[in-house]
Amino acid sequence: MQITKREFLVATAALALASGVRSASAATAINYWHHFASQSEMAGLVKIIELFGKSHPGVTVTQESIPNSEYMAKVSSAVVAGGRPDTGMVIAERFADLTAMGALTDITERVKGWKGKANLPENRWTGMSQDGAIYAVPAYAFVDWMYYRKDYFEEAGLSGPPKNFDEFVAACRKLTDPAKGRYAFGMRGGAGAFKYVIDVMEAFGSPIVKDGQAAIDKGAAVEAITFYSSLFLKEKVVPPSAPNDSYRQIMEGFRTGQTAMVWHHTGSLIEISAALKPGEQFATAPMPAGPKAHIARVAYAGNGIMKDDNVDAAWDWISFWGEKDAAIALLEATGYFPASTAALDDERIKSNPIYQAASQTLDFGRLPNSFVGAAGWSESVVNPTFQSVLTGQLTPEQAVDRMIEGLEAALR
Repeated sequence: MQITKREFLVATAALALASGVRSASAATAINYWHHFASQSEMAGLVKIIELFGKSHPGVTVTQESIPNSEYMAKVSSAVVAGGRPDTGMVIAERFADLTAMGALTDITERVKGWKGKANLPENRWTGMSQDGAIYAVPAYAFVDWMYYRKDYFEEAGLSGPPKNFDEFVAACRKLTDPAKGRYAFGMRGGAGAFKYVIDVMEAFGSPIVKDGQAAIDKGAAVEAITFYSSLFLKEKVVPPSAPNDSYRQIMEGFRTGQTAMVWHHTGSLIEISAALKPGEQFATAPMPAGPKAHIARVAYAGNGIMKDDNVDAAWDWISFWGEKDAAIALLEATGYFPASTAALDDERIKSNPIYQAASQTLDFGRLPNSFVGAAGWSESVVNPTFQSVLTGQLTPEQAVDRMIEGLEAALR
């Protein structure tokens, strides 16, 4: 999400006030690096800091927002040259790289003695653990789902959202009307496109990495890329701008009525709800299943300790994010789904039909692929390669060959 300079300054000022309110009497001061940037994320962080201050008056938290694209470089520099923060944000996709560089402290013993662990099932810890050791406390999840224009579906005589790729294509054909400037699907072909390209390949039966080795099934992957790119090249059910559309463009397309469906995750719910009426104009549904697998990511994010100077206070801070009140505060501000089962049982979630698709997805969703070099391969190989298919510069087969070659290089 993007915010204006004024919104960023207002949110930052609020965070400074929340962080500094206890500074006069605080016994321990810790800092926290994160890559929250939007107004809603900042509002959620303000609330969590306030709640933490009430239950831990002896600790002052100073936050620092680092642009997402610069976060790993800054952490890496801090590890090599010094200047680590006490605590930092950890997302599943970056966990392997963070542990490889030695950025995180082993918190296994603290987790074992923490009563909050009972509310975090084992699958929550998978993306935060390695070789039996735990390095971060899960706080929330980005749960993949589909947004769809309920009013457009009713107008087209469609009874509900598509459950699989065949139904998805059929719905796309019914919902597209270029004469009205309306397209069925907001395809992300620009920055960030790699995520859905990889998901579709797995939905067609191709693994990505197995036992640390490149494992792309060329035949399945070619079939997947052919199918996905055909939505633009053949079916023409996505906007003509698709090859360059990233997050902002697909969100604007859906919010303004240009598109009837978009794939994203729970983190964009607040933005969409501000523009369209939940349950009336739009609704949510699980991602449609592919011919070989039902793929949707549940990407848990959490927080870890990055240095041991104030380890007790740092532990209090990162474990607080795993508690119910903190999780609900963040959900209400951002739409980020709680990792805690105690929070998921809260009536504010159970009674809201908009969250049902996310709750269903927790039963089958997969963690994102996480291996050393995953981010670089995804962004620098998969993304431009798929763009080249959309622009006619590569065939699906040529694209898959490049992906395989790039993956093998990344894993060396």
